[in-house]
Amino acid sequence: MTRPLSALYRRRIATVEPESANIRHHKVMRRFTLRGKAKVGTQWQLTCLVHNIEKIATKAMRAG
Repeated sequence: MTRPLSALYRRRIATVEPESANIRHHKVMRRFTLRGKAKVGTQWQLTCLVHNIEKIATKAMRAG
């Protein structure tokens, strides 16, 4: 018997997990280095910004 969330979980693995793994392993961000909700939010936004800029740059370089 399959669980109803298995399809949802499979989609999550394909979309969310690679991004989190990249940030965790390649950018070595396993924990936040700042304290406070506002500072942690800013640190997370900067990390995501760097990740997205790298994706854009990679696609631009492949396109020529």
